[in-house]
Amino acid sequence: MKKRFLETGKITNTHGVRGEVKLQPWADGPESILEIRRLFIDERPYKVSRARVQGNTVILKLDGVDDVNAAMLLKNKTVFLDRCDVKLEDGAWFIQDAIGLPVYDEASGAEIGVLEDVMDYPAGRIYSVRGEKEHLIPEKGGFIRSVDVDGGRITVRLIEGM
Repeated sequence: MKKRFLETGKITNTHGVRGEVKLQPWADGPESILEIRRLFIDERPYKVSRARVQGNTVILKLDGVDDVNAAMLLKNKTVFLDRCDVKLEDGAWFIQDAIGLPVYDEASGAEIGVLEDVMDYPAGRIYSVRGEKEHLIPEKGGFIRSVDVDGGRITVRLIEGM
């Protein structure tokens, strides 16, 4: 069963004295957070009144967080979103829904392990698959053949040394 509330980032610090906070997003990029109008911290909903990108972080102004003291209370907190508040494009999926899915080699059809993590690097995403050994599989280059979250499987193309 898919989780309703998904981790979307962590508040790393305050910003200024008017209650703004810095969010380190765990999504496709900081821009993806800008459209979200409601976030959850410690199961409490917060309306997002302003959001802007600053480098690889998002500066948020949350309703009810009006000064630096209130913002400090949120530092190091994990921020969640309600999947109902997000409209995914066709074929898009949440990484958290894919974690734990079995991963199969396209050529042999054999299961090589389960998806443990999807890591973002400047050169692109790397899928960490744990089986008898760890496989680090780049998203670029056609190595990830399909991710079928609803069908419960990921298919990859391996090459020598993977």
